[in-house]
Amino acid sequence: MILREHYFDYAATSPADEEILKEAFKVSIEHWGNPSSIHEAGTDARKVFENARQRAAAALDVKPETIFFTSGGTESDHLALTSVLSRPQKGSIVISAIEHPALREMAKMVASCGWKVITVNPDKDGIITPEAVTEAMDADTAFVTVMAVNNETGAIQPVSQIADALVKKAGGKRKAFFHVDCVQAAGKIPLVFLKNPAIDSAAFSAHKIGGPRGIGILYLAKNIDSFLKGGGQEKNIRSGTENLFGAEAFSHCLEKYAISKKNPASMERFEDQKKWTEDFISQLMQINGCVMIPHCRGKEKDDEFSPWVVQAAFPGIPGQVMERALSSKGFYISTGSACSAGHHSRPILDTMQIPPKEKESAVRFSFGHDTTQQAMNELIEAVKEVCVAFFH
Repeated sequence: MILREHYFDYAATSPADEEILKEAFKVSIEHWGNPSSIHEAGTDARKVFENARQRAAAALDVKPETIFFTSGGTESDHLALTSVLSRPQKGSIVISAIEHPALREMAKMVASCGWKVITVNPDKDGIITPEAVTEAMDADTAFVTVMAVNNETGAIQPVSQIADALVKKAGGKRKAFFHVDCVQAAGKIPLVFLKNPAIDSAAFSAHKIGGPRGIGILYLAKNIDSFLKGGGQEKNIRSGTENLFGAEAFSHCLEKYAISKKNPASMERFEDQKKWTEDFISQLMQINGCVMIPHCRGKEKDDEFSPWVVQAAFPGIPGQVMERALSSKGFYISTGSACSAGHHSRPILDTMQIPPKEKESAVRFSFGHDTTQQAMNELIEAVKEVCVAFFH
């Protein structure tokens, strides 16, 4: 059996919060009707579904009418991005080069429909600056997307400042629609930026914070004209029979894990993780040959990085070799996004101009609420053992 305490790939997925999922499953069995049916079985299920929406909204500190349940982070990203295809006139979209494939690959499809796609590269620290975004825009830019926390480097992007820059760029006219992928942010950092009215939409995924796969949320500050059509559920934003089990489970996960001042336990856990990760990085840097990615990590600007994601390189040890060696010892990490695994490409590191030897040996350590400081220390010792065995 795989031990949770030695699992360090939370950026890919998290172990299920069994108590929440079991209770949500029980609720979904008891309230089995289709929430869109008008008979009693349906209206009974609808009440449960709407209560889940209320809880999710309260946890995210937004209005319930801005919450739309989807099948996951990918669909939430797609709904926001493809809404431009409903516009009568084509223009351009601006996308950061560090986005998840859900946005990066879908942007290519939007381009095939006649839209111009403008890509913004990060600086050497993996940060997309507001200036880089506004300078890349042209007169007919209709959509901008920059993720909140990068899934490979952990770099926290200045999305609120970018939103303000878009307003200033518009000069009183209608600004470009601004979407933020928050999949690696929810339950990992405070989401205070959602208070910025210039952020139009945001994507969330349950399975990153102990919830089930197949359920996500699209936050919409104002409704969009969804390009994807169907039965009209979720106010015509996301058609398809509502996933009551998923919504119930996700809402409780957000209640439990969302980091905010009104959730002291989660806030305390967040502060602990910051200390543990600072120590973890310090120990990594003492390993001969280890290089942090980006290079500023552990030296400066640590408040610009999520404490739940750390990327390091061990030049001379291919990333997949380190991953397999640690797996054989019962420690589970990754070489990057699970959605890119098998492609052997590192587009995010390419855009950061990481040297080839570092890029090929880069691995990602990612943590979650079940992670302990002792387990992180044990991981360090395992990494040391692999390095000693490989270089001697």
